[in-house]
Amino acid sequence: MISLFGKPEPTLLERLKESVSKTRTELAAKVEQILTGDRPVDPALLAQLESALFSADIGVQTTKDVLAALREQVNEHKLEGSASLKSELKRQIVRMFAAPPATSPNGAANISPRVIFVVGVNGVGKTTTIGKLAHRLRAEGRSVVLCAADTFRAAAIEQLEIWAKRSGVEIVKQKSGSDPASVVFDAISAARARSADAVIVDTAGRLHTKSNLMAELEKMKRTAAKLVLGAPHDVLLVLDATTGQNGLSQAREFTSLAGVTGIVLTKLDGTAKGGIVVAISRELNLPIQFVGTGEQMDDLVPFDAQTYVNSLFD
Repeated sequence: MISLFGKPEPTLLERLKESVSKTRTELAAKVEQILTGDRPVDPALLAQLESALFSADIGVQTTKDVLAALREQVNEHKLEGSASLKSELKRQIVRMFAAPPATSPNGAANISPRVIFVVGVNGVGKTTTIGKLAHRLRAEGRSVVLCAADTFRAAAIEQLEIWAKRSGVEIVKQKSGSDPASVVFDAISAARARSADAVIVDTAGRLHTKSNLMAELEKMKRTAAKLVLGAPHDVLLVLDATTGQNGLSQAREFTSLAGVTGIVLTKLDGTAKGGIVVAISRELNLPIQFVGTGEQMDDLVPFDAQTYVNSLFD
């Protein structure tokens, strides 16, 4: 897996295993029970497997597509036993994930500063995610400026200040009620003056029904584009894994309105419905960039589809 800046990272199987322990209890135990012994791969077994995938919130269409692929191989006598079925099940689930971009979004590989917008509704862990992301980039040796563009809530600015201090990064802010696009202008200008590597923009917790807030987001994006070629280079949508299929409906709306380039899934460690990761990535054709695995500063890990599926079943 690679970071936003293309730095290779080792797989994080143990961290992901810990974060999906509730989902694994729900899913893997059922799958193991279904595939116990030398049971033949027949329609009854596949029906039970389908039910197990549904229970993990992998999604109706995703589950149907996976089962269709399995049935086709069973009919062609390519899957004779439980071991081969489990292996193929894992392969098919991995195949459902949207591939990460081969190149940096919006051609940002050699552009500085890289401008990252973080969007999402209130309560999903957006500000915490920004703090953890800033910490990760700092650990990579990157200089970061945080932009407090959620000017609708004074508490949001204060929370971001706390995370800036924890992460050891600079923050650019204005008073509550200021024009968010003006804060974006100041933050990017400051980052350019200091030759910073990245600007992470905190945006107001927008509900997709609030058209005025979406219009404000567009204004912020236009401001960024005037200052840095291709900005914003990433628009990361933060979703709460515990919301299940509701998270998928949020993601659809934001994707169509905000130009989302990737997903950050928080609170994965707090749900037995972690299969929603598959549904979101597959149905939106968006890569999962990071997942939140806990409350500590370094509990934001790059996502890798194969590692995730292995952590669910092994």
